Amino acid sequence: MTSLQYSFILRRSATILSVAILTLAIIAAVSGILIGFYYEPAAGNAYKSLATIVEDVPQGTLIYGLHNWAGNGIIIVSLVQLVVMFLGRQFKRSWLTAWISGIVLTLSTIGLGWTAMILAWTQLGFWRLKVELGTIAAIPLVGQTIKNILTGGGGINTSTIVHFYTIHGYILSVVAISLSVIHLVALTIQEQELKGLRLQKLKKLLTSMSTQDPQAKAENVAS
Repeated sequence: MTSLQYSFILRRSATILSVAILTLAIIAAVSGILIGFYYEPAAGNAYKSLATIVEDVPQGTLIYGLHNWAGNGIIIVSLVQLVVMFLGRQFKRSWLTAWISGIVLTLSTIGLGWTAMILAWTQLGFWRLKVELGTIAAIPLVGQTIKNILTGGGGINTSTIVHFYTIHGYILSVVAISLSVIHLVALTIQEQELKGLRLQKLKKLLTSMSTQDPQAKAENVAS
């Protein structure tokens, strides 16, 4: 019974973390849309537009801060949730949807963070991306092709920002929100199944106790 109770606590924790992930994804999406009204995905203008958002747009600092906070938070919570699911030892076939959606969701959130590095057009983001694109280009057969798709061909310029902005805002964001919903639904279903198993086991225990002699019943209650 203790093992089942422990498993239930871990599943409940995973479900709560899933709700937090969906909440953070919605916050990041809404704040990203608001930022997109003023953001200019162009070399040089990207940095200026973000500075304008922070300095001149009403509540711009709050919106930009929420977007960054939610973006970083969703990565951390997603990783923590995978650890919680692992500790719960939930490797059954019925948990396949929850596991796959959780892993792909975590990868997509990491991808969101990675694609955001160049969008502010800072020196740190520029040189970090340059180094990482060099690593990607070194991948045999497909590396150079992937690099050209990401950068638009050639060096890091306005085309690169447009490509990363498209991947970040229109592809990975939609994927992350969709997977957040699927993941939460899968975890909720599994938690309800476990709750049913706990009730069945409790009924069996009570039934077996009712058929035992008083001394054995007292020993079971004490244990």
